[in-house]
Amino acid sequence: MTKLLVVLGTFVLFAGCVKQPTNKDLVATNANKAAASTPATNMTQAEMEVREKASWEALVKKNYGQFAEMLAEDYLDIEAGNVSDKPTLIKALPDLSVSDTSFSDWKMLPINKDAVIISYNVSFKGTFKNQPLPPGPYRTTSVWANRDRKWVAVFYQQTAVDTTPPPANAAPGPKATASPNEGIVKPVETGPDPVANEKAVWELFRNKNFEGFAGLLLPEFMEVEAEAVYDKPGSVKGVSTFDFGKSELSDWKTIKIDNEASVVTYLVKLPGLPPARHSSIWVNRNGKWLALFHQGTPETPPKPAKPAAQK
Repeated sequence: MTKLLVVLGTFVLFAGCVKQPTNKDLVATNANKAAASTPATNMTQAEMEVREKASWEALVKKNYGQFAEMLAEDYLDIEAGNVSDKPTLIKALPDLSVSDTSFSDWKMLPINKDAVIISYNVSFKGTFKNQPLPPGPYRTTSVWANRDRKWVAVFYQQTAVDTTPPPANAAPGPKATASPNEGIVKPVETGPDPVANEKAVWELFRNKNFEGFAGLLLPEFMEVEAEAVYDKPGSVKGVSTFDFGKSELSDWKTIKIDNEASVVTYLVKLPGLPPARHSSIWVNRNGKWLALFHQGTPETPPKPAKPAAQK
């Protein structure tokens, strides 16, 4: 939300003549269970849009006290090269100037009746310490939760939209190769610890078990990246093109949204790619902890596309 610099069940092997389930069997079972448990929320998307826009308006009017009242005490802000808690953020606000905000592409994902994800695009004019800020557009996400009968913002992440097409002669990125363990079901336990859950996901990546990964995503899962916004099938397809064998994960931070949901954020380094801050939201549905949302923000935002040369 602050606009500074501006991501199978336990496998049991039955003896005798009982058939061993495949990855696809487990994925389908998880998806069916999760689909039946999609929660309702106490807030409509229109109401959440009003709250989110009000937070921006407080910044535009430099009403920092009002803005601070909208944030939870454990609030965390993720932007390119910056991870800020609430005190750090509030202290920096006097150096920020924002105007001419515009919004589009709103979408809300309910976490449960007392927590929601609101995602949208934003552009603005602004400066920080009298230095101009890139105007955007940015793909942004806020998490709001009802705490003590008051809705407050818990988490915000912002990713600059990268509309620059890759060069025609660009070399393809690292791609996954065939794995000798491909098609083998691997037991994956998830629980209320989002760091452990996320590490389990990356172990699936390293083992090229992308069906196992799909089994840990809710049907309505959404992923926000600089180049696009993906649904569950798009996200699974995207990760299957990379080789994660040399990935490095560090700087873990978590926020407990409530007893049924948590955010985990961390830094990812992959060969040939810039470091990026990744965040996932894990939720408890019918006793199974599954991923609902993921967002990636490169530590260095993309450079603006150069205008085409005039003839």
